[in-house]
Amino acid sequence: MVLVKAFKGIRPKPAYAAKIAELPYDVVNSQEAKELAQNNPYSYFHIDKAEIDLPEDVSPYSEEVYQKAAENLALNLEKGWLVKDNHPNFYLYQLTMNGRSQTGLVACTSIDDYIAGKIKKHEFTRYEKEIDRINHMKACDANTSPIFLTYRKEAEIQTIIEEWKKNHATLYDFESYHDVHHCVWLIDDERTTERLSQLFEEVDALYIADGHHRSESAVKVGLEKRANGTDSPESDFFLSILFPAEELEILEYNRILNVPLPEDFMTILKQHFIVEETTENKAREPRQIQMYLDQKWYQLTIPTEKIPADLIDSLDVSYLQKHVFEEIFDIMDIRSDKRIDFVGGIRGSEELVKHVDSGAWNLAFAMYPTQMSDLLAVADAGEIMPPKSTWFEPKLLSGLFLHDLETK
Repeated sequence: MVLVKAFKGIRPKPAYAAKIAELPYDVVNSQEAKELAQNNPYSYFHIDKAEIDLPEDVSPYSEEVYQKAAENLALNLEKGWLVKDNHPNFYLYQLTMNGRSQTGLVACTSIDDYIAGKIKKHEFTRYEKEIDRINHMKACDANTSPIFLTYRKEAEIQTIIEEWKKNHATLYDFESYHDVHHCVWLIDDERTTERLSQLFEEVDALYIADGHHRSESAVKVGLEKRANGTDSPESDFFLSILFPAEELEILEYNRILNVPLPEDFMTILKQHFIVEETTENKAREPRQIQMYLDQKWYQLTIPTEKIPADLIDSLDVSYLQKHVFEEIFDIMDIRSDKRIDFVGGIRGSEELVKHVDSGAWNLAFAMYPTQMSDLLAVADAGEIMPPKSTWFEPKLLSGLFLHDLETK
């Protein structure tokens, strides 16, 4: 049983939606955000990455930045670019990319469900990344970005969602980054919102697909408000978008390294992989990893007899981590080691070639995507995936929905 409730969304007026909506704060750096927001006063980066409106020597983690975010949010509301609905609603958010659509229910979920493990995670978080969003949310007194959640498809929930889309006009309808088509519907019928809430009470669990740091931060903000007596009914919940797992796609999360190679590197690899030179620059099936080195592609196949029985150890990313990054290069923490970086699958294998051929990196690995079934199994087992195991596309745009914590 999970608690999913309607809320009074803060959202763009329809005329401004396409101008406001931006990529998530954590997939662009400050300079990229500044360039993307140039000559666009409506851009949500003015709220989500407010350092773009301050001198370049100001740290993006300074109190000045968080206060600027709050000021910019207040300005958006004052100008009427963003408005707050008068009644609690649900919303539908559909993203279509390369002919494939996914539709999520925009709602609020419970911090108590998160604490109780009914909202399941599959990644560790780092406090230094949490504290940024904690400070941002506290300054704005709002959940400023949604958490990307998933659940196993339920027939009646899907029927209601599809019928609502078919029989109601869109609130927003536009294209944005990577030619993704974004559509939003408002569900303002009380009987429908109540029925959806009832149906989710029958769902065993929700799963974090993307947004582990945002969810952990939102929960800590809510708990802090409880502890100091500044809580409200809204601060017990956080903004989420819930998609059926069957509609989602995970892309590969590739790796690039800058490391000295031992003279017998290929010989060492053959102890753990079947190594073959290839023209393929993309892994076509599980247990295959493509490696780019010295302007050549190699296919590394994990032999069936070497696949570990353990759920986590059997993941391709785990096998590569153990037998290459740790054993050969002594890279023990891939989240902090400067010799390794990550490239989302949306950028393609060409991006790996570009990085290596530039000389900035000397080795790249193109992974086969982690499967949704793996993610759900890991979360159900209470286990944690290796960092950077999943890259979801398309990305949910920020700025289309905010949740007011109502504690000012």
